[in-house]
Amino acid sequence: MLPSVLLRRPLAAAARLALPRAGPQAWLATGPRQNNGIFYEIRTYDIKPAKMKEFLEMVNKYFHFRTAHSELVGFWYSELGAMNKVLHIWKYDNFAHRTAVRHALANDKDWQGKFISAALPLVEKQHNEVAYLVPWCQLGKPSKEGGVYEWVTFQMKPGGPALWGEAFRAAINAHINTGYTKLIGVFHTEYGLLNTVHVLWWNESPDHRAAGRHSAHEDARVVAAVRDSVRFLESQQNVLLIPLQCSPLK
Repeated sequence: MLPSVLLRRPLAAAARLALPRAGPQAWLATGPRQNNGIFYEIRTYDIKPAKMKEFLEMVNKYFHFRTAHSELVGFWYSELGAMNKVLHIWKYDNFAHRTAVRHALANDKDWQGKFISAALPLVEKQHNEVAYLVPWCQLGKPSKEGGVYEWVTFQMKPGGPALWGEAFRAAINAHINTGYTKLIGVFHTEYGLLNTVHVLWWNESPDHRAAGRHSAHEDARVVAAVRDSVRFLESQQNVLLIPLQCSPLK
């Protein structure tokens, strides 16, 4: 059986990626980042199992104090592939912007008093990464609210996009051309575990995703691209995510 390496998600037209065109096939740049200073901080928290409901209620109630300081891309909790985890993504213009935001948060009495002081005892562990969107990608949005998200993490072999970029591009293109799901974004790490690529997809339901993945396994274009890409892959994992009420991506 073929490994399920990049048998994940192609792109429906509504995802609106900025893809340079060369004939009917989309050609993707393989550099590590966009040509500007914008980056994304990806935060993952492990929540105490007995406190997950309480934590999510607090986020929905008080997170407007946090989003007053910088742009939240999305906030989700894990449903499958991990338990008692939340993941949220923040957009920053540059590192000076992030520093200013962190300073303002430390001095925001509402944020510190109403959320942080009550939420920290509910958290077991925190982890963050800094990542750039790959140059060929702009953040997409689902065509409607609802549905589920899939966060797929690929740990690539050292060497960066110069080594594995073409194979990864081809595998993503194969899914894009199949057109059964929606690509939201592709992120390449700058801080954290390096040579990591995170891909965020949207589906109407877990069953819709399962049907699409089955179709991908039977698509010769996808199979060929996957066979070529696995030589650059160290490991992979995925998580099914449910958006919170406060999440801009729903």
